[in-house]
Amino acid sequence: MHLKSLVIHTLWALYACSAAAYEPAGTLLTVPALDVPRYMGTWYEVAKYPNKFQKKCVRNTQADYSLQADGTIRVLNRCTTEEGNISEAVGQARQVGASTSPKLEVRFAPDWLSFIPLVWGRYWVIDLHTDYQLVAVSEPKRDYLWILSRTPQVNTQLYSELLGRLEKSGFDMKKIERSSQSGS
Repeated sequence: MHLKSLVIHTLWALYACSAAAYEPAGTLLTVPALDVPRYMGTWYEVAKYPNKFQKKCVRNTQADYSLQADGTIRVLNRCTTEEGNISEAVGQARQVGASTSPKLEVRFAPDWLSFIPLVWGRYWVIDLHTDYQLVAVSEPKRDYLWILSRTPQVNTQLYSELLGRLEKSGFDMKKIERSSQSGS
């Protein structure tokens, strides 16, 4: 009976270890602080986890952030479709917590729906280069991921280093898809 118990516990421990290898590594950490005014401007999508709401975007995906008088952030996402058309989505972001919080919420639903919590998506800055030139954005479940750069082309070494940090944070590197910018 003792041997049977030992085998069961050993198998259970092996299962737990193998299951943990496929789950995100704990709580998703953000950068310590975000200087929102410095974050404003244009960001080019370098890579992402594919998602259903960007399926029509085939190249030149970018986001423009601008601080509004009421403290919210205007979000303008645009991309080029397969047909060569420009697709745009205008949204709003708000900071969650202190004025240096790296946690934001974003919505693209109409203003009159903004009271519904489900229309707000989490937008957490999880990695940010010190010069605000390269950033990774996600949310607690790690279902979404965007890597953005201030320029359409990103420094290869900085990008590789960022991917290494993301992998250590529990992101699946096989899911990352490079984004096409003009000339790339």
